[in-house]
Amino acid sequence: MTTQDLTAAQFNETVNDNDIVLVDFWASWCGPCRQFAPTFAASAEKHPDVVHAKVDTEAEQELAAAAQIRSIPTLMAFKKGKLVFNQAGALPPAALEDLVQQIKSFDVDAAIAAQETDQA
Repeated sequence: MTTQDLTAAQFNETVNDNDIVLVDFWASWCGPCRQFAPTFAASAEKHPDVVHAKVDTEAEQELAAAAQIRSIPTLMAFKKGKLVFNQAGALPPAALEDLVQQIKSFDVDAAIAAQETDQA
């Protein structure tokens, strides 16, 4: 599977309708963003079961502001519609692969249940 461009209009639907979504917030003028792009694309090819989406922060300024993007590239990961990872900076291939594996094995339902128990 290839990466897909994501707009504000598609964001919530994409995050909520897919099990795992990785979102790369980037800009064409950003050197580290351009360096990370092949790594992100390779991960998309290796993991067709994970949506790899890209948000151009120049074209989608309101979405970037809503996501509180302060530095690019920023990578966010969602599982079952819940934000489970949010970090600025380009990841090397091995670190991105490790992150994907951790997200796949992460039990978001148990984490939410534990959080709710802690708050009670």
